[in-house]
Amino acid sequence: MLLNTESKKEIFKTFGGSETNTGSAEGQVALFTKRISHLTEHLKINKKDFSTELSLVKLVGKRRALLDYIAKKDIYKYRDLIKQLGIRK
Repeated sequence: MLLNTESKKEIFKTFGGSETNTGSAEGQVALFTKRISHLTEHLKINKKDFSTELSLVKLVGKRRALLDYIAKKDIYKYRDLIKQLGIRK
């Protein structure tokens, strides 16, 4: 796995507010985005790795659900998060 404990703490510190706030939706979206980018790079090399492809699709769905929740709760926080993570082009 690409992410170790220190990098996860840094992600949650940046997006979740603190290192221990691992349940925040913003922190989870940032973590999912990091994992999605890692799996995407893996699939560029290993095109026939279908189990990883399934995992990627599931992660994208989870991230989409959390982003919908954040957008419904606070649209400004959603827009800021999208801009910080560079999800939308």
